[in-house]
Amino acid sequence: MKKLSAAVLGTTFLFAASLSAAQADTITVAVAANFTKAAEQIGQAWAKETGNKVRFSFGPTGGLFAQINNGAPFDVFLAADTRRPELLVKAGKATDKFVYAQGTIALYSKTLPVTANHASILKAADFAHLAIANPKSAPYGAAAVAVMQKIGVYPNLQKQKKIVDGESISATFQFVMTGNAQLGFVALSQLVDPASPAKNIGQYWVPPQNDYPPIEQAAVMIKDTKHAATARSFLTYLRSPAATKIIQGYGYAIPKNANTDS
Repeated sequence: MKKLSAAVLGTTFLFAASLSAAQADTITVAVAANFTKAAEQIGQAWAKETGNKVRFSFGPTGGLFAQINNGAPFDVFLAADTRRPELLVKAGKATDKFVYAQGTIALYSKTLPVTANHASILKAADFAHLAIANPKSAPYGAAAVAVMQKIGVYPNLQKQKKIVDGESISATFQFVMTGNAQLGFVALSQLVDPASPAKNIGQYWVPPQNDYPPIEQAAVMIKDTKHAATARSFLTYLRSPAATKIIQGYGYAIPKNANTDS
């Protein structure tokens, strides 16, 4: 009788495990490059809580937007702006839009004293290259241009060909870290990351928020997804206290009036 009970219990356990595995799902999420580390940590926490899996594709917002328009099989899009998600919603290609974070840019250098002397350093232009993300495809690049215009140095730096564009904010950060650019406008999240290669190296300056348009980052679910329930689960978790704590830990703000569109 005991042997029969053990066999029944074993069979029940295996059936439950198989059922759980069968119910697990995998989604693919397109993520703006600046949000890489935060997304990875959130994805791990969500997967642990739900048993589902997430694959990330990181890149510049403009490039990911183009891929989605061309039919790339993403389930969720975490952009570095609100404009592209809004365009997808208006085109009927996405839904459930909301702002999940507000980004911050920082001028970083491994060798120059930019914390106190950012304005004089930029005006003197006594450096070979300053890196920014491509302002046409990356919101952080557009923000960098706005800051330089506010200081009054952008036309001169352009004229002297001092500015180099990175395809994404990740590429921009690498330009500075490798020394190919002596300074650059990067995402604050890349500097406050506990595992950042810039930790305890060099200096950075955070421009006033009103010197550039807010970098509000919006998320949407792609309408053609075949994993709608799982995608919505991920987006719901993105707004949870646990995810909010992770997001803020990487130097992002959570907008008080984060709107949701259908």
